[in-house]
Amino acid sequence: MTPLHVAIIMDGNGRWAARRGLPRQAGHVKGGDAVRRAVEFAAQQRIGVLTLYAFSADNWRRPGAEICALLALFEEYLRTQIDRCQRAGVRLSVVGRRDRLPPSLRRAVVRAEHCTRLGTALHLRIAIDYSARDAIWMAAERMIREGAGTREAFARRLRSGCGEDVDVPDVDLLVRTGGERRLSDFLLWESAYAELCFIDVPWPDFSDEHFADALSQYGRRERRFGAVGEEPKVDYVAAGGVGGPVVHGGPAGNGAPDL
Repeated sequence: MTPLHVAIIMDGNGRWAARRGLPRQAGHVKGGDAVRRAVEFAAQQRIGVLTLYAFSADNWRRPGAEICALLALFEEYLRTQIDRCQRAGVRLSVVGRRDRLPPSLRRAVVRAEHCTRLGTALHLRIAIDYSARDAIWMAAERMIREGAGTREAFARRLRSGCGEDVDVPDVDLLVRTGGERRLSDFLLWESAYAELCFIDVPWPDFSDEHFADALSQYGRRERRFGAVGEEPKVDYVAAGGVGGPVVHGGPAGNGAPDL
């Protein structure tokens, strides 16, 4: 039984702050509270993998002050959530480029990944300085240098190029908050057959009820992966804080947000 992989584009922090006459940084801080809620809810629902889009490669175009505030917020989150993740059995990892991150943030990433490496209740992946196009391009370059291979080998190169050292299933459900309807260069390869759910509320207002509704929508959809005929139904119910197991009908080996 393959664990459910939910990916979330956490969009709308800046607009949430602007509507309240607050600086954008205030929206990012409030968005951090939503991250903690989502992680706790995902662990309760027995979701296997939760990938959060925190900072895209294109977000470097933003004002320097906002970038500094975001990077500082990421570092604080990694430092302060280690104990909580360990107690909850959450494994934390960061995907994306690391060479452009400040040294102190890189050290925080390494420490968080090391301290939580034994977690089995939930694999929390945070995408920082991430671009799906760049990741695919780098994996293709490696394939050319190292010789021909299989689709599975390409997927492994794709993961390793983003700092991933374990097999991660393809995305089953991709949620975007904030009202926009686009993928913004996020997990394009891994989301080839993902079910998409767009939610109009900004990320700071994303609640357990919104998460539960997205899971319920996913459970009502029939996933045929290009085939014709009846596929095994997804048995997933998110109600009252209790989630059920997931049965997939897919092929074996599932092969710039406004933060």
